[in-house]
Amino acid sequence: MNDSAAPAPSGPPSASPAPAPTAAPSPWAPMRDRIFRILWLAQLGSNVGSWMQTVGAQWLLVSHHSSTTLVAAVQTASLLPVMLLSLPAGVMADVLDRRRLLIYLQLGMALVAGVLAWLTAAGLTTPTVLLALTFLLGCGQAFVGPAWQAIQPELVPREQIPAAATLGSLTVNLARAVGPAVAGFLVAASGAALVFAINAVSFLFVVAAVTVWRRAPQAGSGHPERALAALRAGNRYVRNAPSPRRILLRAALFVVPGSALWALLPVVASSRLALGAGGYGVLLAALGVGAVVGAFTLSWLNTVLSPNRLLAASAVVFAIGTLVLGVTTDKAAVVIVMVPTGVAWLASLSTLNSALQLSLPAWVRARALAVYLLVFMGGQAIGSLVWGALAGPLGITTTLVIAAALLGAAAVSVRWLPLLALTGKLDRTTDAHWPDPHLVFEPELDSGPIVVVKRYHVAPADEPEFRQAINRVGLSRRRTGATRWGVFRDGDEAQTFVEVFEVPSWQEHQDQRSIRLTGADSEFEERANRLSEPAPTVEHLLPAEDRGA
Repeated sequence: MNDSAAPAPSGPPSASPAPAPTAAPSPWAPMRDRIFRILWLAQLGSNVGSWMQTVGAQWLLVSHHSSTTLVAAVQTASLLPVMLLSLPAGVMADVLDRRRLLIYLQLGMALVAGVLAWLTAAGLTTPTVLLALTFLLGCGQAFVGPAWQAIQPELVPREQIPAAATLGSLTVNLARAVGPAVAGFLVAASGAALVFAINAVSFLFVVAAVTVWRRAPQAGSGHPERALAALRAGNRYVRNAPSPRRILLRAALFVVPGSALWALLPVVASSRLALGAGGYGVLLAALGVGAVVGAFTLSWLNTVLSPNRLLAASAVVFAIGTLVLGVTTDKAAVVIVMVPTGVAWLASLSTLNSALQLSLPAWVRARALAVYLLVFMGGQAIGSLVWGALAGPLGITTTLVIAAALLGAAAVSVRWLPLLALTGKLDRTTDAHWPDPHLVFEPELDSGPIVVVKRYHVAPADEPEFRQAINRVGLSRRRTGATRWGVFRDGDEAQTFVEVFEVPSWQEHQDQRSIRLTGADSEFEERANRLSEPAPTVEHLLPAEDRGA
């Protein structure tokens, strides 16, 4: 990577729009892998069950006197756990074995869905019971999300990650095309208990699929991260990673106003369009069909539009769909416009998700994806509750018009808040380039804090370039474990620069050296090292009372 590809040395990174990508691999390439194909089919089946569950739950509440708020609350109950549990879920997915974690979580969700089916068949499901059990299922999904997304790069090569992200989004949207339509007819014919039971069975298919997968041994430092330390490390990484932070911002700007359509669609179908459960299923199916069309056309769209322009165009199309839903009572027009709206939804999700996947190193992938899910799903949860509450006093039309206007503003904001030019371009493969420190004793793993001092001797002519390089190194140190970092000039030797950073414990410093550094980190540091003559020297300072193991 040349110097022009590096992040800006100080202040915010360059906000120049990402260039249009070159031709991508076939969007179906990951399906050639047997394990990916099995897991994808299981995920599709589970998503069909989840959409059937959502339709059954929402339709149980449509006739209630507080239906507008209660129907929106179903989506909130299923998504709110993401806000509460995503971060610990990401830690668990990075620290524990993801395969076993997924198996146990799916079994627990099958049990909860089975209980809901039984209670509904017995006539015991009140709105409170329904929302409580929906919340429990949402808790399971909150823990599944980071682990499931983090295994994708383990299944396919890096160049296929965008295709895998698109196929992952397709399962949700293809399920939306099938699940709601089937659920609408089943609810009308047999009641909601049957669709809840089908959802319970769908989780068992995922258990069977994950059991088939034999996960390859994972590289590690020889000792597991501790939960709280891992949580803090994940938060530090996201705070000091400009590209992922911008992706999170773009997700929030799209999903909060976009959630109005999902939250109010069942109410519009019932009250304004006079559709039954089957008609509501058709509307969701139209959105799902759009997503399927999007999966077939996204590879072409990526060749003619840069990621930023694709995000802006998707927000505009989704705004139009939201506006049409709010202002017309023409059933055919609404169904037709939901198809391109579904294309826009999938395009946004796939663009953001694949950009984030490509920007993350393996050691923190699930934790950073958990933050993404926190923003994306949490934005839907809060947005759904807000839009549902506003629809009461303002009316459905006014509420959807407001949401459409905010989506339009999100599209315009891409001009000033684009995805960064380096998003997904840096080398995030593990590169343990630091040599082992030469210590007279081996510290205890929980010894700390550890202070690392690195001295550089830089010629006056090289100072400007060194300052640029060392600032990039500072971001790397913070991402990989440093709680404090600074660079100083030696008062006795004007050309000696001293880099000082602090890591909470010896264990975290070991992790920092062995599994957290990437190829990009190595390149940033090598640039600074080349400007020192002689080569830099490194000291490790430990607490004075530490005498080692």
